[in-house]
Amino acid sequence: QVQLVESGGGSVQAGGSLRLSCAASTYTYCMAWFRQGPGKEREGVAVITDRGVTKYADSVKGRFTISKDTANVTLYLQMNSLKPEDTAMYYCAADPGPYCSTLRRDLRYWGQGTQVTVSS
Repeated sequence: QVQLVESGGGSVQAGGSLRLSCAASTYTYCMAWFRQGPGKEREGVAVITDRGVTKYADSVKGRFTISKDTANVTLYLQMNSLKPEDTAMYYCAADPGPYCSTLRRDLRYWGQGTQVTVSS
């Protein structure tokens, strides 16, 4: 069992930045950030493997960076140049593998989410 607790959400104006954190009880092969906007399906934002390989959704490439602090067992999502369409509940997720992709929605472990609101 992996416990995940997100923090760092909030309200920001378009063009601003936020950093989300996810405190994990342990790391697994695949750690990820997902989001679900109003009236939208949950979508993968970024993933990182145990070896540090990262993948991003096209909509956030060049603006978001996923990283992890191995010592503190914390996952991060640095979000820059935020847009109103980035408004969503952001979820941290984890899975033992073997696949790690933003296209997967069936990851085994999920946090409760943290809200990000971007105003124009």
